[in-house]
Amino acid sequence: QVQLVESGGGLVQAGGSLRLSCAASGRTFSSYAMGWFRQAPGKERECVAAIGWSTYYEASVKGRFTISRDNAKNTVYLQMNSLKPEDTAVYYCAARSSGAVFTNPVRYDYWGQGTQVTVSS
Repeated sequence: QVQLVESGGGLVQAGGSLRLSCAASGRTFSSYAMGWFRQAPGKERECVAAIGWSTYYEASVKGRFTISRDNAKNTVYLQMNSLKPEDTAVYYCAARSSGAVFTNPVRYDYWGQGTQVTVSS
């Protein structure tokens, strides 16, 4: 069983930055693919970035968001720069028990509780 705990969300003005962190329990963190998803009210959950055997970025965040991981700390990060109001959502960290990266949420086995990111205009 893997537990994921996100932190780092908050309120920021457009153009600002936030760094989300996701701390994972478990001994095999380095072998997991990790994803950051977001869900805005009335919208489906979407993958914004994922890291494993490859790295993925959703088109609207490319060049603004950076996903990284520190396997020694069992932590994955999402650095978000040049934030826009449309980035406002609850952001979730997810893990899957394989290094293959997928964007479909059903492919992920474990989820954090989510952290709110609000970008004001």
